[in-house]
Amino acid sequence: MFNRRVDGTLCRDVPAYRRIMPYLIRGRNEGAFYFDQEVDLTKTEPFIEKFNAAHPDTKITIFHVVLWAALQTYQQRPRLNRFVAGGKLWQRNGIDVSFSAKKRFDDDSPVFVVKRRFEAGQSLEEIVDYLYSDLKEGRSDKKSHTDKELDLFLKLPGPLLRFVVALERLADAMGLLPRFYIDGDPMFCSIFIANLGSLKMEGGFHHLFEYGNCPIFCVIGQTKDAPVVRDGELAVGRVAHLRWSYDERVEDGLYAQAALEQLRAMVEDPEGAGA
Repeated sequence: MFNRRVDGTLCRDVPAYRRIMPYLIRGRNEGAFYFDQEVDLTKTEPFIEKFNAAHPDTKITIFHVVLWAALQTYQQRPRLNRFVAGGKLWQRNGIDVSFSAKKRFDDDSPVFVVKRRFEAGQSLEEIVDYLYSDLKEGRSDKKSHTDKELDLFLKLPGPLLRFVVALERLADAMGLLPRFYIDGDPMFCSIFIANLGSLKMEGGFHHLFEYGNCPIFCVIGQTKDAPVVRDGELAVGRVAHLRWSYDERVEDGLYAQAALEQLRAMVEDPEGAGA
């Protein structure tokens, strides 16, 4: 029973040094590795402009390009799509992406969180259509699964709420959480992406939530002019920073670095990469 979960398959091809890591490094933030990645948008921004001219009702930003590149990377580097739960390493049974957005661009507007499962091989157009549908629903007055869940929990007195959360953590560690709970919770995902650039903010390094099992957080900063080297010459170019927080218990640095370089190449030249 304890070697089964509804959202993952137990990894049995793991070397001993990695199997012991969840016991030596007890939480995601204790095992977090932070990486700052600068991407050159020389080819990316013209691609976005071309796409938006052809799709005026579903315009994209760098967020959509990063998400598309991340999905391709997960497909080609599947060991990134693992997570730690109950002291064991699991392969997730799908690519689940969570992201947050504000209902309106004002100080008092609440933030909502969306979780979406994507299938391998989906085109950029299909991804954008899904996201626009999710954003439309999230910005409506309809309560999300998470809102309903929080409304119920927050009716409990503090001590009882702490007990319920502790019980949830135990059930998660034992693989006993039901599918409807995990499927509806945005903290059980492959990656969480936050686009602070849309708010004209520089990205920072986000903490990893100990609740749930999300092992990777990506924060996209604003696009800006910066010095870049092209063909050995210093020039001014458009760049953005992707700041990654990564649970190193999931996979080693060499595999993760190769995945990030693959993602960078796709973000910097989406048309050449087949977007």
